[in-house]
Amino acid sequence: MLPVIALVGRPNVGKSTLFNALTGTRDALVADVPGVTRDRQYGFGTAGLHRFIVIDTGGLVESPRGIEEPMARQTQRAIEEADRIVLVVDGRAGVVPSDEFVAGVIRRSGKRGVVAVNKSEGREDALAVAEFHALGLGEPRALSAAHRQGVEELLEELLEDVPPPAPEESSPDTEGGIRVCVVGRPNVGKSTLVNRLLGEDRLIAFDEPGTTRDTILVPCERDGRRYTLIDTAGVRRRARVEDAVEKFSVIKTLQAIDRANVVIGVLDAREEVAEQDATLLGIVAERGRAMVIAVNKWDHVSPGQRTEIRDQLAQRLRFLDYAPVHFISALHGSGVGEMMDSVHASFEAAMRDLPTPELTRVLEGAMQQHQPPLVRGRRVKLRYAHQGGRNPPVIVIHGTQAERTPENYRRYLANCFRQAFDLRGTPVRLEFRSEANPFAGRRNALTPRQRRKKQRLMRHSRR
Repeated sequence: MLPVIALVGRPNVGKSTLFNALTGTRDALVADVPGVTRDRQYGFGTAGLHRFIVIDTGGLVESPRGIEEPMARQTQRAIEEADRIVLVVDGRAGVVPSDEFVAGVIRRSGKRGVVAVNKSEGREDALAVAEFHALGLGEPRALSAAHRQGVEELLEELLEDVPPPAPEESSPDTEGGIRVCVVGRPNVGKSTLVNRLLGEDRLIAFDEPGTTRDTILVPCERDGRRYTLIDTAGVRRRARVEDAVEKFSVIKTLQAIDRANVVIGVLDAREEVAEQDATLLGIVAERGRAMVIAVNKWDHVSPGQRTEIRDQLAQRLRFLDYAPVHFISALHGSGVGEMMDSVHASFEAAMRDLPTPELTRVLEGAMQQHQPPLVRGRRVKLRYAHQGGRNPPVIVIHGTQAERTPENYRRYLANCFRQAFDLRGTPVRLEFRSEANPFAGRRNALTPRQRRKKQRLMRHSRR
């Protein structure tokens, strides 16, 4: 088993910065504002032959209120899961009552704790850590997470009694199977859906828009299939995004979309399909991600309203006609199983191998039913097709004037390929390439004398 290291402390002491330094990533959102991290964030780190798991947590306070209460439960869960606990403190601020409270929580857990005195750059180590001995967790470590000073020494202490893993254990699968990203506007039930898929209250689900601020990656297994579920911050219209942290959250949501294999777009059945819904899902389509649409809170909608909602989906999301639509209740679990079947089918469609002979055969059949149109008085001639990529499937079509194929005929061909190869759930991209004219430039290659001789021979042959 890989050792697990939990980073705990009061808000805004640099836990997420240290998490990024230990994992060599930028997975944790960092901003100079207290309370950015709210859920547990997991990551893998490497130090020499050792591999380990790091857990970033939200700030822990003595008397939590509102959203701080589920944050405190998340931190307590991380402490229970950890083998080593790092109490991160602010070396510039010195010891404060909140640090003493968190140190007491660690001592009561019975787990081994180490004090990491962050923001200690520019000071002698002995002076930086002197007053933190009072926390009663052994010799404190001076470091600067932002500059990676002292991070290696901290890891050496944390892993000193951990044996190196066996060769077969040294390369864990950090991908975790199919990467499924859950996106949508704030408060549509994304975290509730992820918790339903996990079968536990793994993420904070709070009746307040904007509860999730960072992208949270959670490996899981369901029906014998491995997934990495990615919960994301809710994305609102740009004009309403004023808070700097929320802007960074939106950026990380877009990065998560780009890294995903399949995206679940969550809509609220109690609200209209809004412009920002279409814009966000349009971004998913532009990035070429396979997609499943989940209309959540379906159990809260009266039978008379359901027809209206279906009509809205058909009208406002008609450009996503390839994406399966499921009407679900994330809270009660209805429809979630069928939705995940579509997620798996969409992934397989996006990664499918498309043989060249079959692609060309489908192309020929499509042209027999509907001939390519005339462009500038000449008919587009399409000769053969082959696969040019996966995730999403890219089909390259060669022919004469192929790049002039009109948009409506391109959509027709894409639908023909989708039906023939059962590519439901994924966009299909077509690339058109015109073959070079073998006679192009041949006239210019002849000298004037050669051209006159050729013309005389042609006149003589006609006589």
